[in-house]
Amino acid sequence: MDRKKPRAEACAIENGKIIKVGSNEEILALKNENTKVLDLEGKLLLPGFNDSHMHLVGYSLYLELIDLQGLNSIENIIHKCRDEINFKNIERGKWIRGRGWNQDYFQGEKRFLNKYDLDKISTEHPIVLNRACGHIVAANSRALELAGINKNTTQVENGHFDIDENGEPLGIFRGNAIKLIEDTIPEPTVEEIKVQLIKGIKNANSYGITSIHSDDFGIVGENNYENIIMAYEELKAEGKMTVRVYEQCLLSNLKVFEDFLDKGYKTGYGDDIFKIGPLKLLSDGSLGARTAALTIPYNDNSETMGLALFTQEELNSIVEMAHNNGMQLAIHSIGNRSMYMVFEAIEKALDKNPKDDPRHGIVHCQITDEYLLEKFEELNIIAYIQPIFLDYDWKIVESRVGKELARTSYNWWTMVDKGVTIACGSDCPVESFNVLHGIYEAVSRKDLDGNPSGGWMAEQSLTVGEAVYGFTIGGAYASFEENIKGSIEEGKLADVVVLSRNIFEIPVDEIKDVKVEMTIFNGEIV
Repeated sequence: MDRKKPRAEACAIENGKIIKVGSNEEILALKNENTKVLDLEGKLLLPGFNDSHMHLVGYSLYLELIDLQGLNSIENIIHKCRDEINFKNIERGKWIRGRGWNQDYFQGEKRFLNKYDLDKISTEHPIVLNRACGHIVAANSRALELAGINKNTTQVENGHFDIDENGEPLGIFRGNAIKLIEDTIPEPTVEEIKVQLIKGIKNANSYGITSIHSDDFGIVGENNYENIIMAYEELKAEGKMTVRVYEQCLLSNLKVFEDFLDKGYKTGYGDDIFKIGPLKLLSDGSLGARTAALTIPYNDNSETMGLALFTQEELNSIVEMAHNNGMQLAIHSIGNRSMYMVFEAIEKALDKNPKDDPRHGIVHCQITDEYLLEKFEELNIIAYIQPIFLDYDWKIVESRVGKELARTSYNWWTMVDKGVTIACGSDCPVESFNVLHGIYEAVSRKDLDGNPSGGWMAEQSLTVGEAVYGFTIGGAYASFEENIKGSIEEGKLADVVVLSRNIFEIPVDEIKDVKVEMTIFNGEIV
């Protein structure tokens, strides 16, 4: 979106590019016998939406998993999983996967699922159920058995699996310990990934999404990231890619990263359909699971300050290596302690090797303080924010981190006011990638039910223009592509979306109900 000329009456498209922007009269004057005219009847035309952080492969594969979102009790989860096994007549011994449960929504006891709960579903199938955030998983006894996890299993660095008073694993895995169980699950083939990606891409297009910064490598084993690249490249060759993907490369360790670099991959490798983006790092966990790393104990659980997934020395080393080797960085950091560590690592790398425009960024950046907000501006760090997170988080932030720290968190307007580039996304499948919901929550600071009245910390609301900017050219800037997409300008890629109503003119509370009427990718309706 061009801030100086945010909307145009009409545009002309040829060979996948916008060739002219102007009035209806100016554009219709270009018409010839081969021209196809689309009358939008005054509906709003915007640049195609760009989700700056989600998991497209994960979302696509998860379409086959049992959806546990919104279930309000452990018993309901047990019943839904049993019903799914029976309805699909799933063969004994096959893995059962589910995702989306959240203990904060449970009526009564608000605890994590454990192996005893999952054993009530089945002891003949290995079962793994991911919490909504993806930073906690629960497994049943059969899954533990297949993974070889027992009372003699050693705890992993920067992760944890819960044990009972006898030292027996409870089937609850946090942080890096999740790999102990997930590495046992059979990986999808390239063909299986492709089949599911086609479904996921179609769904994304239906919400007006034409570009995605996608974090995909973690869905396969640490040495198999090339299967993800192959799936995208084959779909591109087959003409089935109707989104542009900028891969946020989550690589499991330094050795795998070195192998990645040795094969010639780095930020910018590829083309405008599929391109290698930043190195993605996980520096902590999530707020909902109390694994986001804080500088103070959690307000509602004084026994934990969350999990930092690197030591400062480890983080410094890998950030410097990425920076020096031409890799942009996009670092998952939710808690303020992990953000202090991330800023220290980035600043050291920049001091040792100054670069004009590295465009490093922090993904999520939720729990901030005044110092950290200043650091975003000082180091010119991109803030990858997910406005839809407010749908759940506004209810728990203060109870998790306390009133003082909550006051300086989710401070999106403060960031914009300081000149920080925001790139908006969803973290789908953690949350829905419905962009209109994201814009609504960024502007209203309310959840989809309209709560709290007046908005949570409403002074941090974005304008509609800033929210749209974050979901269009903000994401394009984060991938060094603001000159070819992200706004309706002559010479740019013809990726546009048509909305049912003008979100700049309707009441804010109605934005969430606006529909996508048409998505055009590369000049073609998809």
